[in-house]
Amino acid sequence: MGHPVLVKAGRLIQLGNIVGAEAALASLAESDGDDALVVALDDFPAKDLLAVLRDFDSSRESVVNLLVSPEQFARAIVLERRYGEQSHERLHGMINSVVFRAGSDPGEFLEAIGEFEGGCEVLADYLCERVENVEHFFKTATFDFFADAEESADDMTDEERLDALADPGVNRPFLTHNEVNDHDWMELTWILRYQYPEIFRDVLLILRARSRAEELVSPDLARPRPADRSPVELGEESAL
Repeated sequence: MGHPVLVKAGRLIQLGNIVGAEAALASLAESDGDDALVVALDDFPAKDLLAVLRDFDSSRESVVNLLVSPEQFARAIVLERRYGEQSHERLHGMINSVVFRAGSDPGEFLEAIGEFEGGCEVLADYLCERVENVEHFFKTATFDFFADAEESADDMTDEERLDALADPGVNRPFLTHNEVNDHDWMELTWILRYQYPEIFRDVLLILRARSRAEELVSPDLARPRPADRSPVELGEESAL
């Protein structure tokens, strides 16, 4: 981290001045152009980048959110789990503001996150409040609990549905992208299923494994769900 701006930003983050750190990074884009900041962020520690990203979302715009690359974002966002935020509100805000920013390709960000170690766990955190919706979408190809479902899925077992995710001839959208274009969890889930089915499968199985673990701990409170495999373990250093 040899660039003076990065050094300054890092020191400000250590002092708890996140706004000042973001301003320092923004000054590099103003003086040398957006590309210079994008290149510089490759050398910015992921934990420091996350500290800046956590302080801004779609309601509080940051030049870092607007310029961070998919790979840089994935490297930082996997550290979010170390904060231990139960509501995942910050995570939700960061993903929505970056992945669905104007002019971006959400799929590039989701692919980068999903392929990064621990990334599917983060996506599961993002969707943890929507487990029933994700399961319903997996089984019926629609988010509406009262709408007509895709008839071809009715006679399939769970394992057959999981296997069919990898078959583009079977895993065809029942809803168009425009119908789920909410720049939120619904669109993210749709993109995962139809553009990155392997990541979708991994996230779904992680959500199921967590639900099973909750059921074992509190059988009277947990909602029954299908179970498969255990979540992967993370190996990243703490972002705190």
